[in-house]
Amino acid sequence: MRTMILAAGRGERMRPLTDHTPKSLLPVGGKPLIQWHLEKLARAGCREVVINHAWLGEQIVGCLGDGARFGLSIRYSAEGEALETAGGIAKALPQLGEAPFLVVNADIFTTVDYATLLGRRPALEAGVLAHLLLVRNPEHNPRGDFALEDGRVRAEGQPCLTFAGIGVYDPALFHGIRAGARAQLAALLRAAMGDGRVTGELFGGLWADAGTPERLAQIDTIARNLEGDDHAICA
Repeated sequence: MRTMILAAGRGERMRPLTDHTPKSLLPVGGKPLIQWHLEKLARAGCREVVINHAWLGEQIVGCLGDGARFGLSIRYSAEGEALETAGGIAKALPQLGEAPFLVVNADIFTTVDYATLLGRRPALEAGVLAHLLLVRNPEHNPRGDFALEDGRVRAEGQPCLTFAGIGVYDPALFHGIRAGARAQLAALLRAAMGDGRVTGELFGGLWADAGTPERLAQIDTIARNLEGDDHAICA
C-alpha cells in the first residue's frame, strides 16, 4: 500500500518557527518531525511514499531526496498554493494509484504501528471509502471531531473523539474533486459517514499534534526519551 504524507501547510500557528522552515522539518528529538514518520513507515513495510508540499517545499525535497536512505521511494506533489487536505490528495491521485492508500499528517507525533493500517486494504473493498484512526480528545480539542459507534465513524454521536490525522482512503472518495482545486477533507468524510461508508478505530497510544510552539516543545521532550538509533538526515 502506498502512503501519502501531508506536508503542504503553512503552519501559521507555529510562526515564527515556520517563517524559514517548513513545519514538517521542525526538529523533534534531534531530527525533523517528518523523519519519524518515514522511519516508522519503512519499518512497517511501506516502500512508496508521496509527499505534498507548498510553503518552502524545496527544503523538504532537498532534505529527504528520493527516500533511498530510508529504504523508501519518495515522490513529490508540488502545490503552488496549499490546496487543503482533500485538494492535495486529489492532486496526488495519479501518483497514488487506484488501490486504497494510507495518509498521514506530517505535523503529528505518534507511536502507532503503521503496519496495522497498511493491512487495511481488504476492509475497504466492501464499499468502505475511509478507515480513520481516532484518539481521545486532547486539551486543545475537547469537543472532538467524530463519533465512533460499533466500528463505524459518525458525524455526530457518542463517544465523540478526535481524528488523529491518519487514515486509509479509497481513491473514489476524491474523484469529485478537480485536480488543482482547493477542497477540505471533512466535508467528504461527513458525506461518506452519512452513507455508512467510513469505519474507524480508537488508538490509545502516544499521539500529539504539533500545532503550536508550546506543543512542539512538549513533543520534543517526549521524543528525546524514546529509544532509537536513527540520526537526523538534514539540519
